[in-house]
Amino acid sequence: MKNWLQAAFLRAPHTKSNTGSSAPLVALQLANMSHASAHWTPQNYGALAREGYQQNAIAYRCIRLIAEAAASVPLCVRRANACMDSDPAARLLRKPNPKMSRAEFFEAFYGYLHLSGDSFVEAVIVEDRPAALFTLRPDRMRAVTDHTGWPSAWDYEVDGKRRRFNTDPASGRTLIHHMRLFHPTEDIYGFSPLAAAAKAVDVHNAGGVWTKALLDNSARPSGALIYKGASGSEHLSDEQFARLKSELDSKHSGAGAAGRPLLLEGGLDWKAMSMSPTDMDFLNARREAAREIALAFGVPPMLLGIPGDNTYANYKEANLAFWRQTILPLVRKTADSFGSWLADWYGDGLRISADEDNIPALALERAGRWIALNDISFMSDEEKRVRAGLPARGVQ
Repeated sequence: MKNWLQAAFLRAPHTKSNTGSSAPLVALQLANMSHASAHWTPQNYGALAREGYQQNAIAYRCIRLIAEAAASVPLCVRRANACMDSDPAARLLRKPNPKMSRAEFFEAFYGYLHLSGDSFVEAVIVEDRPAALFTLRPDRMRAVTDHTGWPSAWDYEVDGKRRRFNTDPASGRTLIHHMRLFHPTEDIYGFSPLAAAAKAVDVHNAGGVWTKALLDNSARPSGALIYKGASGSEHLSDEQFARLKSELDSKHSGAGAAGRPLLLEGGLDWKAMSMSPTDMDFLNARREAAREIALAFGVPPMLLGIPGDNTYANYKEANLAFWRQTILPLVRKTADSFGSWLADWYGDGLRISADEDNIPALALERAGRWIALNDISFMSDEEKRVRAGLPARGVQ
């Protein structure tokens, strides 16, 4: 992101006052020194990751918040509606590979998904069963399509070295699991929330650059030096102008010079300029951009500490909405996606679901639902257990 606010030292032409006397003006002001058009981040993975995740605190926190929350939800491997902790698929999901914990693996999976709209997982097969799972960077993956236009293989390229993962034509098994977010104009690749919020990210980053430039200018707006011609001359000579400009640049610019008094002589007078309504509106625009970024990711602004947002009555309601509207749909989609993929090795009876009963953020809501269910008089205990998602008595 380029700094489009630069300090410009200008020497204004002579102007005639109402009295007819000459009033030369030397002004130090903010000017637009860049091109006429705005600078926008390119819509590619590298640029979005750099400008969004690495240089924008709001987008960074949104992705971290979603990834960490979603990764904390346990996945339950079910066989005939019973959760099987000892199932080989369950052990694989608990420890995806020797180098990463379960939380690290799924944080990377969800992080890539929200950065690029795509997330890829490679399965390492030992004795005809997946023995380990590894996340792959989405910007290194390229689809190889067949005559129907759908991927028949995936190429993974690193430092000029390419590895191809082919789909088994007989069984339909593939070592690559691809999960994507819906893209309205693309058949294979997904659409990143960060791409939808790219312009808001640029506005927010530009606001940070603007604030930094203001701090470097002693944390106050520019002003003007007015030369009144006390020495008898009507304007500054080139030598006087150069000396004055050099002194202002060296002694009165930057955050370290904040509050330093300006010594004036020879008919010079300092006229401070107040911050314009446009400058003040730019600060508000940065706050609105932060809210727009949070909206694109489905994170309530209240959870990010963004001021001025009263959508929810309190933090508890905002957190509950975040889990219900953002995290749970994402985890359910992931569980269903992994279940369909791993069923090629573990059998069609494999089902993977989110273990929603073990989510602390939903504990109070779940307790209220059970109390209401227990108060129902027209249902038997067995019917209530089924309604609550519990196994029947005597079934382990």
